Amino acid sequence: MKTIALSGRQIRASMQKAQILHGIDLDLPAARWTSIVGPNGAGKSTLLKALAGLLRHARVEGDVQLLGRPLAGLPARERARQLAWLGQNEAAADDLPAYDIAMLGRLPHRSWMAPPSEADHAAVQAALTTTQAWQWRARPLSQLSGGERQRVLLARALAVQAPVTLMDEPLANLDPPHQTDWLRTVRALVAGGSTVVSVLHEISIALQADDLLIMAGGRVAHHGACGDAATHAALEQVFEQRIRVRCIDGLWMALPRV
Repeated sequence: MKTIALSGRQIRASMQKAQILHGIDLDLPAARWTSIVGPNGAGKSTLLKALAGLLRHARVEGDVQLLGRPLAGLPARERARQLAWLGQNEAAADDLPAYDIAMLGRLPHRSWMAPPSEADHAAVQAALTTTQAWQWRARPLSQLSGGERQRVLLARALAVQAPVTLMDEPLANLDPPHQTDWLRTVRALVAGGSTVVSVLHEISIALQADDLLIMAGGRVAHHGACGDAATHAALEQVFEQRIRVRCIDGLWMALPRV
């Protein structure tokens, strides 16, 4: 039997009387990478935030469970240790150096006002090294490019060392080589037993995940393995047959249909 990392039952969300999510049920297995994809306005980011308990400006209904426990009932510190988050256009203190930004990921592991431990420093160094951001650890976030900033924020999420990591558009501002590095990082997390859930616009990279959760109109259109023909058909359908999924050099890719 598969261990479920995140599950949702009848998740609904609305903002300003507009219904965004329509009674979504899902089970996301542990130690796998699930990518959430779909057209603009499908509700992808809203669903990810609902799974993280971060939809503060919306009316949310339904039940979310994290590692078999109700998310709403978890103390904030415990939730932050179990679930790491990397969002779109993350706000951060631009005057803080990159090292201190990454160290924020260790706050759930520290007592109030306690200084960082050796384990905290080791986790931050490992995270910044993994994202190739160690060399500018002393530079303020304001002095970094968009791609460099994104790599520091990714390091902050990695420093949590949570069993579940949610990422909303993590490839924003990353050039192709660093997108490849991100892909390797995710694969290493999953190989180590972690669960990763990502919202991606880059469909060909999303197809490198273990599973795709395909959304349309605030509902789940399909949820299946990335290599399944049914998943490919569903993906092509939600994008109105404007893409086609093909295997190139052993990798599934989404190509424009011309």
